[in-house]
Amino acid sequence: MSPALLRNPVVIGVLALLAVILAAATFAVVPETKQAVILRLQEPVRTVNAYAPGEVFGRTGAGVIARIPFIDRLVWVDKRVLDVEQPNQQVLSSDQLRLEVDAFARFRVVDPLRMVTTAGSEARVTDALRPLLGNAIRNELGRQPFSVLLSPERAQVMNNIQRELNRVASQYGVQIVDVRIRQAELPDGSPLDSTLQRMRTARQQQAATIRAQGQKEAQIIRAQADANAARIYAEAFNKDAEAYDFYRAMQSYRRTFGADGGPPPEGSTNVILSPNNSYLRNFQNRAQ
Repeated sequence: MSPALLRNPVVIGVLALLAVILAAATFAVVPETKQAVILRLQEPVRTVNAYAPGEVFGRTGAGVIARIPFIDRLVWVDKRVLDVEQPNQQVLSSDQLRLEVDAFARFRVVDPLRMVTTAGSEARVTDALRPLLGNAIRNELGRQPFSVLLSPERAQVMNNIQRELNRVASQYGVQIVDVRIRQAELPDGSPLDSTLQRMRTARQQQAATIRAQGQKEAQIIRAQADANAARIYAEAFNKDAEAYDFYRAMQSYRRTFGADGGPPPEGSTNVILSPNNSYLRNFQNRAQ
């Protein structure tokens, strides 16, 4: 190329543009939040800035990299924790209750090369994990009663789902880091009403059982008290028969003549007794 041609502004501009294009096709900047898989003629060659447990920020391999222009292609893979949402689905528990379950899982791409070769992108991985998450939830909740989701054992249920999902998700080069059940509720309508009625009936039966047991124990205590009272009366009679007879007579007078201040018994009548009547003998004895 002649020197005069090199001084042409148009030529200089074209050459500068070609240099920029060549540089852009040769060099790339890998950020800390991304992993890069280099494909050469659609065949994976190597990975850059791949995830490693316990890695130190700034020493992960991110930065400027070089590649063969127009032959090598970069596939970007997110290095951060990603979400997969599981919309409401009906699940049958072990006690035959239909539940509306809303859950989600968090995952991280730990083998970007496998992820690219099996799925191609994070979006496709998310689409593949969604039915797997649904299956894991159905399998686990199908082995558990509904009451488990209302108890501290709920955490163990989510751990079981995470462990089962991890076994099948590893084929995509991802690791499940967390699974959470937002809510698990009975659906509205007749199933919910029938379930509440069954729960209400069970509680009523339990209350009736407790009430009957209490009445039984009360009868036992009352019978024991009556027996103790009879024993004490008998012991008192054996010790001083006259005093015991006087006490019983006073009790009878109080009930008969209303000396305790209470209203007279229903249907009561006037009683006329002679002074020599044996019922009044205690008054006679005291008067003598």
